[in-house]
Amino acid sequence: MLVSFLMTSVYKLRIVNTIGSVIFMVYALIIHSYPTAIMNLCLALINVRFLWKMRHTGKEYELVKVRKDDLFLQNLLTRQSEDIETYFPGIALSSDQDRDSIGTCYIITCAGAPAGIVLGNKTEDGTLDMLLDYSLPKYRDFSIGEFLSIRLKEEGIRRLTYGGPTANHMAYLNKLRFNERNGIYEKGL
Repeated sequence: MLVSFLMTSVYKLRIVNTIGSVIFMVYALIIHSYPTAIMNLCLALINVRFLWKMRHTGKEYELVKVRKDDLFLQNLLTRQSEDIETYFPGIALSSDQDRDSIGTCYIITCAGAPAGIVLGNKTEDGTLDMLLDYSLPKYRDFSIGEFLSIRLKEEGIRRLTYGGPTANHMAYLNKLRFNERNGIYEKGL
């Protein structure tokens, strides 16, 4: 249960906390500590209820296309730079020269608040070569990726590619069914 509080994602916190509650409940039953077992059963049920609610409550995402020199985008990139570096090590977005290589920029919002950033280059054939597909910790439940799969198609994008670092991004790529070919991950929309 202690490990659950190290999670940055509320969704992951609830999953790990539920597992801890169930384990502690079983232990309490083994040692005949019924009040402790009941308390942990209640904690597990509360976590399951919130997990269900998180998965079944529709989030109102919006895709906002912005220019690469947009001040809000720059502020968001600066504020999230440490977390972005964790998931995309070596990505260079700090200088004007680095940003010049970016042609397509989106901010994903949820109820008007920033939830994610997509940076890349759109080709003539409708491919978006993503340099960054970042979700803020609060929104790391794969719902943004599912939203993007639908919404980017409406923007005329038929295929996504990603060739950046994958060490801390692999679960996301797998969950959204990206296929790897020669070190490049791609997904048709």
